[in-house]
Formats: sequence, structure tokens, C-alpha cells
Amino acid sequence: MAFNGTWKIDRSENYEKFMEAMGVNVMKRKLGAHDNLKITIQQDGNKFTVKESSTFRTIDIEFTLGVNFEYSLADGTELTGSWNMEGSKLVGTFTRKDNGKALTAHREIIGDELVQTYLYEGVEAKRFFKR
Repeated sequence: MAFNGTWKIDRSENYEKFMEAMGVNVMKRKLGAHDNLKITIQQDGNKFTVKESSTFRTIDIEFTLGVNFEYSLADGTELTGSWNMEGSKLVGTFTRKDNGKALTAHREIIGDELVQTYLYEGVEAKRFFKR
């Protein structure tokens, strides 16, 4: 259960461009770039409990691999989709409820970091977390 633990944001790449592609307004993009996000992940077999804490909100998410669930981003964008394991990588495939467009997310452990990669409308961003 390599993902288990508490992870704090260290740095981001192209995150503001990603938020812009998602339609997040400029003020929320500026705030989102400095959200001090902390993620606590607990895996029990195929079940995950994730707590996301940031400057703006704290939310608890529970999901089972391969089972669709609903999720709301910090800016209020609502999604539906699921997470699956592909090798040692968590792969999330989500659909926006407002426009039907796809958002994908990957979580993987690289060295001592949790790397989250997002892809929306051809724009990719990465966020790097440390324990």
C-alpha cells in the first residue's frame, strides 16, 4: 500500500494553465496555485479513503477501484468517474457533469514523491507531494 500516508504539496508544473483550461477564473487560479494541499491516503485492498485538506476546504472521499462515484473539485466543478490500478499507478477517468468532457488523473509514487498528473483538453499539469 505504497500510497498510504499523508502527502503535502511541494511544487506544481503547468497547474495554472490546467486550471485555465478547466474554466477556473483568474482569481481562483491564483489562489489554487497556493492552496497548501495535503492529501491523506488509506488503502484497504480495493477500497480507498482520501482526505484532502487545503486552504479552501477539507473533504473526505471514499471509493472502490473500478466503481463510479461523484466528486466535486475545489472550484465546484462536478465530476463522475472511477479510479483503477494500472500496474503501480492509480488512474482516474472522470467526466465533467456540466459539459461531458473527460478529465484524467494519475497518481504514482516516483522515488519519495507522490506525483499527480492531470490531463484536460490537451493540457497536462503535474503536482508533486512529499510525505
